[in-house]
Amino acid sequence: MTIENFIAYNPTRLHFGKGVTDTIGKTVKQYGNNVLLVYGKGSAKKYGYYEKVLGQLAKAGLNIREYHGIKPNPVVDDVRKAVALGKANNIDVLVALGGGSVIDSSKIIGLSIANNIDPWEFMTWRAEPEKSIPLVTVLTLAATGTEMNAAAVLQNHETGHKLGFVNPLLFPKDSFLDPSFTVTVPKDYTAYGIVDLIAHALEAFFGCGEPSIIDRITIAIIKDAMEWGPQLLNDLQNVDLRANIMLDATLALNGFTSYGKKNGDWGVHGLGHELSFLYDLPHGATLSIVYPAWLRLQKTRIPQRIQKLGEGLFGTTDLEEIIQKLEAFFSSLGSPIRIAETGIDTSKKKEILKQMNKNEVSGMHHALNNEDRARLVEMMMS
Repeated sequence: MTIENFIAYNPTRLHFGKGVTDTIGKTVKQYGNNVLLVYGKGSAKKYGYYEKVLGQLAKAGLNIREYHGIKPNPVVDDVRKAVALGKANNIDVLVALGGGSVIDSSKIIGLSIANNIDPWEFMTWRAEPEKSIPLVTVLTLAATGTEMNAAAVLQNHETGHKLGFVNPLLFPKDSFLDPSFTVTVPKDYTAYGIVDLIAHALEAFFGCGEPSIIDRITIAIIKDAMEWGPQLLNDLQNVDLRANIMLDATLALNGFTSYGKKNGDWGVHGLGHELSFLYDLPHGATLSIVYPAWLRLQKTRIPQRIQKLGEGLFGTTDLEEIIQKLEAFFSSLGSPIRIAETGIDTSKKKEILKQMNKNEVSGMHHALNNEDRARLVEMMMS
């Protein structure tokens, strides 16, 4: 059980529980007075979260500007517009109200304003940021873990890429997680969030390094989500169930599951990003399609690792049974396990493979070549 050298660092202050946003104005004021409030396409206003947060910011005497309309699969165009607005109003603190797309966008907005550099220069690793605008987040969708990590994902339709960027400057200063802010998330997106958090744990599990205690913790996070997730889908208004899934999602990707590892793998996320880029599919839906195929590809390559996962989750070491049980769980949530379930037919096979090969999608620990990607697309289709 190899424990790789590692550095643990997470400066985000997490405010967790019902009513925690009552103190957000005081918290934000620590970082500045000119606020850019970033949110999505309407749900934050529709369900009253916007009014709650805006009221607290106004009560603290802050100057507030707003950028809204961030899309579920965030695009660099929106980030550029928000950066221009922020610069014009001398913004010195950001508040992100939403899910992963809003928070990821806000992270890059902060870098671009502070460094006066186009956001895509960061996403393509052509520029190294020196500073950022302080970011405070209010989470409304439990899924991505971005509320307590240093990563962001954006897509660019001009270049044909959906890319991730990681830098310590992307850690939010404070994140407010009130599970009651997620009770209005519909059943399908609640399910996709559960898939996403499980996929994050799996990416860490299949990374480089096998620290025993972290493996146990990672499997425990997945098991917890598998226990509470189905109950939540049958009781969407249950704040206690929402709280359990919200904490699972944060723990799955706040760095904890990577202790003792050189890296995670992230090949499945890369493949999923290409599907969401091409067809605007929900991120979690792409992961429930890709992971079973990826596991089948790896059956003969890392059988013992897959068996350890299966023993911990399902009490079996039979490789195909492990994959089938994971597929069955994803299906029970209502998340697709084949591309056809999304309405995309086999005529798109060449288009999908071309996109994946163009961007040379691979894992950080388990490399993928053109032949592997062809096999994966075939399995995702069949």
